[in-house]
Amino acid sequence: MSENNEDTCAEMYVSGRVQGVYFRGFTQKVATGLGLVGYAQNLPDGRVRVIAQGKRSLILELLENLRIGPELSNVEGIEVMWVDTSDELAEFFIKR
Repeated sequence: MSENNEDTCAEMYVSGRVQGVYFRGFTQKVATGLGLVGYAQNLPDGRVRVIAQGKRSLILELLENLRIGPELSNVEGIEVMWVDTSDELAEFFIKR
């Protein structure tokens, strides 16, 4: 089995114009469509934190979508860390 088919979890920090431009909703829509679980959360410093769990290949596909973002966004960078999976995630949601 290849590494891309293994379940994993990514913690991503997206910077740029990513708040107030439907970025979390966009992230939720794409991630849910890919069958990923996790959440998107605005941070006080203007970034969006994304936790995505599922097949590595699908997380990489989400990452490519996040680099583009919704129409009004301007993604300047994404920091990605691969972390341990969690049994607590059952869906992809917007964290307040």
